[in-house]
Amino acid sequence: MEMILDFIGENITTIYLIILMVFVGIELIGHVPSVLHTPLMSGANAIHGVVLIGAIIVLGHAKSDDYFSLVVGFVGVIVGTLNVIGGFVVTDRMLEMFKKKPKGGDK
Repeated sequence: MEMILDFIGENITTIYLIILMVFVGIELIGHVPSVLHTPLMSGANAIHGVVLIGAIIVLGHAKSDDYFSLVVGFVGVIVGTLNVIGGFVVTDRMLEMFKKKPKGGDK
């Protein structure tokens, strides 16, 4: 428990910054018009792809006996991959809404 409190004490500025980023992100996303969600999602997918590559590189440089770094890196790669795939699926579904439907009985 003392180790956790020491970690929090040493990184309190970073923790405050992360909390502020969460609140600012929620506020910004909440005020984005629906028309802009598709381009923003495509941009976010590109950024997450770069983050995923970075996570793979960092995971590759982790020492083989540092299990904490390996587990956190592996989870980061898995979650990043799911985020990229999910973003592309959502973008595809949103773009489907803008396609014109065929007239008549043809589908």
